Amino acid sequence: MTDPDWWRGAVIYQVYPRSYQDSDGDGVGDLNGITARLPHIASLGVDAVWISPFFKSPMADMGYDVSDYRDVDPLFGTLADFDRLIGVAHGLGLKIVIDQVLSHTSDQHEWFGESRTSRTNARADWYVWAEAKPDGTAPNNWLSVFGGPAWEWDGVRMQYYMHSFLTSQPDINLHNPAVQDEMLDTIRFWLDRGVDGFRLDACNHYFHDLALRDNPPARARGDKASVQESNPYGFQDHDYDKSQPENLLFLARLRALLSDYPGAIALGEVGDEDRSPATVQAYTAGDDLLHSSYTFDLFGSAFDPAHFRTIFAAFGEAAERGAVCWSISNHDVMRYVSRWTKAGDDPAAIARLAINLLVSLKGPICLYQGEELGLPEADIAYEDLRDPYGIRFWPAFKGRDGCRTPIPWESEAPYAGFSTARPWLPVPDAHRPLALDQQEHDPASVLATYRAAIAERKAHPALATGGLTFLESGDADILAFLRDGGGESLLCLFNFAREARTWEGETSTFDLPPLGYARIVLE
Repeated sequence: MTDPDWWRGAVIYQVYPRSYQDSDGDGVGDLNGITARLPHIASLGVDAVWISPFFKSPMADMGYDVSDYRDVDPLFGTLADFDRLIGVAHGLGLKIVIDQVLSHTSDQHEWFGESRTSRTNARADWYVWAEAKPDGTAPNNWLSVFGGPAWEWDGVRMQYYMHSFLTSQPDINLHNPAVQDEMLDTIRFWLDRGVDGFRLDACNHYFHDLALRDNPPARARGDKASVQESNPYGFQDHDYDKSQPENLLFLARLRALLSDYPGAIALGEVGDEDRSPATVQAYTAGDDLLHSSYTFDLFGSAFDPAHFRTIFAAFGEAAERGAVCWSISNHDVMRYVSRWTKAGDDPAAIARLAINLLVSLKGPICLYQGEELGLPEADIAYEDLRDPYGIRFWPAFKGRDGCRTPIPWESEAPYAGFSTARPWLPVPDAHRPLALDQQEHDPASVLATYRAAIAERKAHPALATGGLTFLESGDADILAFLRDGGGESLLCLFNFAREARTWEGETSTFDLPPLGYARIVLE
């Protein structure tokens, strides 16, 4: 039987398949490439691998526009390749978590093809359709995350359909019980193939307000990577186009399905602007909803003790239960080394401080591929962009391709060992010195720091699942807290200043180097 609590304090490593390893020479990463690199992932000491979408797709949004939930896109391989990946991963002690995109499909999905043909067909109500206003304009003021109205006119049905993202990504109507049943069946399909859980993409986008009420103007916009000032999406409070109360009932159905597969987990992605802590709290309350959830709250540019304490406090009881999955990078945001490095900083020092802080937090944590090498954001020329979000808002916002470039495995090899052909995105020259072969045997490398930090988390259960109590530091640049559990207490200290500082406790003092950290086992 699989331990149902394996996720508590787990370290989860995200793989973006297009950019991990190409095994067949077409310039795009694939499932067999991931399988070949699983020993590297296992060497980090992580518990699970989260794989971004590899389902059949026209790739308008790089796989987040699914056209068949039960098949692998030929770009990435076959179902047999996936089954082999599962077997190798499990043999290495790694669990496999896959992305599940339930809020929308591709407009090339057969369901949408049928739905748009008439208002009376068997799948007419499988998507969110609405009448135009008398003047022909969209039903309300809802906006797409990728810019512009969240409504697109269809001349066959003579109605608008809702799309929270690209126009080619129509929103599923999960108010329809038949749609819920079908989506849950797609989850069962992958559970039966041996997956250990799901990362639920945009899981607070599953339901919309049936009355189609207008969203109000935003009351405030904070420092969130998900809100680009070049994009009017952040100008609204999204009261009615997402995070609806019906979501809780569907998540309960999903959790009940997972209970048939011991150890299978649901990890939600919540993008809810300033209300994300409250949404996470609601979605993880009790034992019948999400196991854990992460947000974009640590994906901004703020990197100081006050910001971290504020975020932790905002999650309240959810954080105390260990239901918050902490993450500082993923495939949608600028790499943290570039976000947090100031002029004159050593990026490697930022990376070392960041991973040691991350492993000291309560609850599961997610790492994004390339973090362990300290990769900075790549500067992608406009003509090389593939991300529709970046193409739409260039040059004010350059999109997400800068964090999606291929992993550099060998510094001197063609395309840094990622492929034998020109990759789908360029390999930056600045990444070559950080390649795996340059760090693999260097005890002072970022890679060595990642491995050591993860090993220390495993050696001290208090770091993964123990309690967390903040301490007064007496210094605005020092973050201090205690981790208690498993019969031990650890004092965790982090100096965000660019010069040495001293932390003074009630009975002892500790000197911290610039951007330094310390974990002390207390007697």
